[in-house]
This record gives sequence, C-alpha cells and structure tokens, in this order.
Amino acid sequence: MADDDLPRTRSCGTMPVHERLLRTDSSYLHARARSETNAWEVEAAGGAVARRGITVIPTVVHVVYRTAAQNISDAQIQSQIDVLNRDFRMTNADVRSLPAVFAPLAADARIEFELARRDPSGRATSGITRTRTSAASFSDDDRVKSSRTAGVNAWPSDRYLNLWVCQLGGGLLGYAQFPGGAAATDGVVIRQSAFGTTGTAAAPFNLGRTATHEIGHWLNLRHVWGDDGTGCSGDDFVADTPNCAGSNGGIPAFPHVTCRNGPNGDLFMNYMDYTDDAGMFMFTAGQVARMQASLDADRPTIGYQKAGPKFKIADDPITLKFRDDIPKLQILDQGIPKLPAADIPRIPIRRPIPEILINPVGPVAGRAATPFVLSTPHHSQAWSRSFPGAFQQQLAQLAEQIGQYEQVLGQYQQAHAAGQLAPADVEAFGQLSAAYGQLVEEYQRLAAGG
Repeated sequence: MADDDLPRTRSCGTMPVHERLLRTDSSYLHARARSETNAWEVEAAGGAVARRGITVIPTVVHVVYRTAAQNISDAQIQSQIDVLNRDFRMTNADVRSLPAVFAPLAADARIEFELARRDPSGRATSGITRTRTSAASFSDDDRVKSSRTAGVNAWPSDRYLNLWVCQLGGGLLGYAQFPGGAAATDGVVIRQSAFGTTGTAAAPFNLGRTATHEIGHWLNLRHVWGDDGTGCSGDDFVADTPNCAGSNGGIPAFPHVTCRNGPNGDLFMNYMDYTDDAGMFMFTAGQVARMQASLDADRPTIGYQKAGPKFKIADDPITLKFRDDIPKLQILDQGIPKLPAADIPRIPIRRPIPEILINPVGPVAGRAATPFVLSTPHHSQAWSRSFPGAFQQQLAQLAEQIGQYEQVLGQYQQAHAAGQLAPADVEAFGQLSAAYGQLVEEYQRLAAGG
C-alpha cells in the first residue's frame, strides 16, 4: 500500500460497531445493561473489586494478510505486547510528560498481556496464527473474524484476548467489541500499519497506542469526550476525566480548554482520546476501576492473577461505623461457621437501566444526561484491610457489602429529596432497605458469635 494511503488522523470503529449491535442484537442490549449496572455498583462502592493483584491475559494475535508486507513479523508482534505491558502497568517513560495538575490522576491498570502458550486444544503455541486472505482489505463489519468471510475464527473469548491484525480500509485504525457481544466476534481488530513499533508500523501511529486504545474499549472504556460530537453533553461514565468538546487529534498544546473545563482543560493525553500515539500516555484511576469491574463481571474467567501488593496491617483496628446499632468488632475464641455465599446478597438493582448507560448522547426521560454519582468514601475499605484471619475476613466481607448498600441507599435518598425517583425507583428503594436490614442482622449475629 502506498504511503499516501496511510491514515494521518485517528479513526476508531468501536462506536459504529456498538450502535450496529444495539440495532441488531437484543441480547447485546441486555448484556450492556448488566455490564453498566456492575460498573455503576463498583463506582458506588468506591472502586472495590475482586482482583486485587495483577491480571495476566493470554493473547492470541491472528495475522490476516494478502501481501508479504502485511504478514508482519514475530518481532513486530512482540513489540506491541511490550507496549501494552508498559501502558497498562504505567511503566511507559512518556507518562512523566503528564502535566503536574493531572499527575495525581494517572494509575496502574494492574493488567498485563502475554502471547498464549497453549492453544484451545492444549497444544504448545507461539500465540500467533497466520492466515492468507483473498480480501484486499477489511472494515468494521467483523468479516476478518470468520474463516467463511476470508478471515480467521476467534479462539475461545473466555480464555483469550483475540487480536486480529489485517489491512483495514477507509482510514480505519482499529475497533473493538465492548463486553456483551457474541463470543465469535469478541476481541480487537488493528490495522497492520498501526500495530507495534517496528516493521510496517507507520507514523504517527507507530508507537503501539492504537491497541492500547482499543483494548481499553474491550475492557468497557468509552472515549473521554462521550461520543456526543462537540456538544459537551456526553459522558464516558468516569468521574475523573474532565468533560471535553469532541476528540483531540495530533498533539495539542497544554492547556486545551473546552466545555468550560479551564484552567486545566482537556485530558487529551489519555489513551481514550484521538491524539497521535506520541500524545497519549495515561489511564486515570477511574478508568482503571471501570476496567477492573469489567474483568470481574464481564470477563471473569479470562487471565490469571500474579501476586499483587500486600495490604499493610494496621496496628490499631479502625472501628467500623455504619449505624449505631452495629456492634464493634469482637475477636471470639470459638470458631465462626463459614457464611454460605448464597447468604451474601448482591445489591439488587431492580430499577430499569437508564438508556444513558447504554447510549450516552442526550437526556433520558427528562433527566440530566449524566447519571448522578455518589462521592462519599467507601468507608469499610480501610477496616476490611486491617484485620488478618478468617473470622475477620468474614466480617469484613459483610462490612463491605453493608457499605455498598449504604452508598446506594444514600444515593436513592438524595434522588428522592431532589424529586427524581419514579414509582419503580421508590419500589426498588424499599427492596434495598429490606435487604440492607437483613444484612445488618446477619452481621450482628456473626459478631455476637452465632
């Protein structure tokens, strides 16, 4: 392909794919609602997730080529894996270029990637497949993901991240499927000239950031401007990314103020914007929480855990403070029976999922286009990290769930005071209150010894 045909501006096909699936696949709509409900619960719970350490994701790279140049080398593929590991672990050197005012926002996503060592049948593999195609190029219609349409089939998406590398047409650099779509099409597609840092990788997209961006989508991240054009009304459902008016291209000068977000302006150096590869170099803590929530709920079987940071055991226990009638922690001599998992209810979010959580553009049912978010701290977190031992962990589990209920109930109370609750919301509020009371009783029973 001639150099003149190489893309000069970033183009991502994830949102068109998302909109197509919303129109054509009702199961995708419901899966997206479940995914966003879980992400909302995690945010309401202060970002508490199950995977506390580092998740390593086995990755298969499907090279689909027509010309010898498109059949990229193993070295180019490994260069992309290396970029992903630096970017998702925040060990990339350019993160030091972050303006000081934004530095506290940057976070380690605690995710690593490795080329798969075993194929779906258990045989040793390099984690790379190579398929010659008759297609001159592909688009965002998923044809590259099937052998019936001149592509190659996915490996099981509950065990592998599938990356298809091919010639994409129309100036498209890549696209991903959000969590909730069909397993056969789950994964990420990247143009071969935007993959890795060597070989066919071409400026200004030759630093491997297209894959970082698209895998962010695969882990449920949205574009930072909320995909509303330039309306300043969209939302990426992440509290610590400033509102901005549309995508940023090239490498903007800091500060770039839009949407009345001065003096610091847009977080254009975020991986989920549209800048050149050299202009993006960070995820925020809020985005990390959202990706971790997606691993917990949307992709619970993928990856394995490496040892993570150990929590410091406090010298002085922190008193748990939820309600006056919840007793302080008492260390009992006798054993405490293990609480069955079925007795620990999840927050039963029964209210209809607002359309805003699925398609972020525009108001819903007369409400603001951004769901309100409770900002109080997750007050059980420090307590649950302060006590070693099985009994303390058991109580800490309950304490954390009580904290989650209190956060959600507090949010309902705020909405009720503002006149924002529909009749269905009021009913859900009552159900939550009853479940909260049962959970508190269970906590009291355990703390009292049975």
